[in-house]
Amino acid sequence: MSRETGSIEYVSGDATRPQGGGNKVIAHVCNDMGFWGRGFVLSLSARWKRPEQDYKECKKVWPEHFVLGRTQLVKVERDIWVANMIAQHGIRRDPSDPPPIRYDALRQCLSNLSDRVLKMEASVHMPRIGCGLAGGKWDRVEPILLDSLCAQGIRVFVYDPHGTILR
Repeated sequence: MSRETGSIEYVSGDATRPQGGGNKVIAHVCNDMGFWGRGFVLSLSARWKRPEQDYKECKKVWPEHFVLGRTQLVKVERDIWVANMIAQHGIRRDPSDPPPIRYDALRQCLSNLSDRVLKMEASVHMPRIGCGLAGGKWDRVEPILLDSLCAQGIRVFVYDPHGTILR
């Protein structure tokens, strides 16, 4: 079966309310310290408790699995999963600190996620991952998405909040 190369579709809205039918995976970046409490995760936790619970449980019970490049897939509804992708080393405590995003870890997370998404026949939905608290640059993240997901024929939706599409 051949797959068409996809592109990123930019959408105005809330990534915790993914649009369209079929199976959907909401992908986001997590840190490798087990801290959950700022940024996009607040929206996730307001909607579902399980992604945060599973993330913290993994840190406590299986710390050897809680490393950069790993992805935890958490089912939250019949057709929606959340991908907790560990692609941020530590947290930024001061604006002068270097950005904690790790692009190689993000690439690894997305490459591993692509295999799972293809098997699930799912689309991937996300905010501009790695570009908030992680300090990443979209011009570096977007090519990783194109290579890791879109090149596999996976539909990717990036949500910009507040009625604006920042393309």
